[in-house]
Amino acid sequence: MTEKPNEPSTGAPGGETPATAPRPVGEPVRSPYDSAPTEQFTTSGSLPAFSKDQPAKDLPRTDEDLGLDPEVPVYSAVREEITASSGASPANAAAASEPAAVDAAAPTYAFASIPPAPPGPGESNGRLRRRGDDRRGTLDLGLLLLRLMIGGTFIYHGLQKLTGWFNGPGLEGTRDMMESGGWKHADIAASLLMVGELGGGILIVLGLATPLAAGAVLAVILDAWMWKQGMIPGVQYNAGTKSGVEIDSILAGAAAALILTGPGRLSLDRNRGWATRPFLGSLAALVAAIAAAIATYIYLHGGNPLTGIGPFA
Repeated sequence: MTEKPNEPSTGAPGGETPATAPRPVGEPVRSPYDSAPTEQFTTSGSLPAFSKDQPAKDLPRTDEDLGLDPEVPVYSAVREEITASSGASPANAAAASEPAAVDAAAPTYAFASIPPAPPGPGESNGRLRRRGDDRRGTLDLGLLLLRLMIGGTFIYHGLQKLTGWFNGPGLEGTRDMMESGGWKHADIAASLLMVGELGGGILIVLGLATPLAAGAVLAVILDAWMWKQGMIPGVQYNAGTKSGVEIDSILAGAAAALILTGPGRLSLDRNRGWATRPFLGSLAALVAAIAAAIATYIYLHGGNPLTGIGPFA
């Protein structure tokens, strides 16, 4: 095959490529790669013209053309509002730095704090445990032991007086003992004594309604303390004597402490506030128990149990 010599373009003498003819002003420029051009540009304007018959669009002049929200104030409106609220004149406001004015009057926003993510399985969050009420150690076990000792003691004495068990006086003996000891209305006094000791002791062991139960046994033991102390003038504290109030003082202090500390989590009151975090309610129960003991003693016995002690001598 022989190579075909390049043929000169027609109309160009000497085989030279003719120069491109000058394009008239305003004539659209067409793409040489598209037989049906999709875009055309004019040299007289700066905007694209999609066709000869479609004129170029005007520049956007409104918020709607720009796609802005008409409800959002523009910077000029914000500046005028800041100037009006600060009381400054427009001249002074224009002289001041605009960013500084906006920053000075910009409202402060309080951002909500995001709580830390809970620990995953197998992880421990020591900080949260220290802030909470989880690390109680042996406190609940100690309160359970205290309740068993206090409640068990009062259950023992209550059964002695009600049923005669454990070499007790029984119901009749208890009433006679109260009557011979100077108590008025011996039947009522004996009933209150047995209900307070037996009922209060059972509730304390269970850890149920602990402030009321401990208040009941506290009132009972305070009446017994005042009764024994009033038998003989002077301080009757030694437990070796018939009127000694040493054991009664210990039981009264333990019952009062149980009211103030609560029964702990090893109790039926574990979901109550007074079980782990006693406050004003438990303090009110303590005061009410002391007041009930004094009122009961004055009404059912009378006299001054502090006769011969200090200023009461």
